Amino acid sequence: MQEKRFVAGFASALAVLSVCAVVWAQADRTDAKGAAEPVVKQLEAFRRDDFDTAFTFASSTIRAQFDRPSFETMVRRGYPEIARSSFAAVVKTELPSESVAYVTVKIRGANGQSIEALYELTWEDDWKISGVVTRPDAGVI
Repeated sequence: MQEKRFVAGFASALAVLSVCAVVWAQADRTDAKGAAEPVVKQLEAFRRDDFDTAFTFASSTIRAQFDRPSFETMVRRGYPEIARSSFAAVVKTELPSESVAYVTVKIRGANGQSIEALYELTWEDDWKISGVVTRPDAGVI
């Protein structure tokens, strides 16, 4: 009898925890800091020349377009300040919907150039980077 109550109680606790996990995961979609986190972590990985880790933050669309070595080549050639930054600061995060986020980052490259990067992220069970556009940043960072 006690064993049946334990099993029933355990099953109830698991059900409550699974509902909490779903609610917690949904909350991540509306958390601006959480949306910016993959960008920050990817920049940190680039600083360590860890393109394997950096590639894990790319969306499925990016991963379908580039294999890992091609991704590294694209970043190094097209985004030298991002590939090797000496400073980066998130200045703005926008969440226009539950599946899209925009993160603006001021970046100073190891090459001495400063840029402003606008990252687009998509929700794929977590925020993933789906693109970035850059422009020179005349502001001091």
